[in-house]
Amino acid sequence: MSKINATPQDPGREFATAVIVFHEALAKKAGLTTAESRCVGILLHCEVATAGELARATGLTTGAITGIVDRLQKAGWVRREDNPTDRRSVLVRLLPNANAKAVLLPGYARLREAMAALMGEFTPQELIVIERYLQGAIGTLQRLTDELR
Repeated sequence: MSKINATPQDPGREFATAVIVFHEALAKKAGLTTAESRCVGILLHCEVATAGELARATGLTTGAITGIVDRLQKAGWVRREDNPTDRRSVLVRLLPNANAKAVLLPGYARLREAMAALMGEFTPQELIVIERYLQGAIGTLQRLTDELR
């Protein structure tokens, strides 16, 4: 057995890979890149955001966000609007989209349902420990990301 196919020895790495692969597969099924899907996912949650907010939320540059918004607008996923509170920025608004309804929303719903079922297998005390670990892991990743920038 090759090292690539070996039994996982690092569950954190395997978990991170599984998250990335899931999001890549869902994005591809919706006809999006992973970065485009991330932006659409943010807009599914908040409906409208500035390009700067999308950049901060995704960790991408504002230049990369401009290209993503261009592609999403051309494909009918979003539209740009003047920002009434800041003439220097634009708002990016999610539009109704068949792929969002047919692919992304059900995909995210299935993920939430499956994760809720998995959480149901743990006691409240175990969930407290798991949440503490995940919050610590998120903080560590954010700190290390900031150091890399």
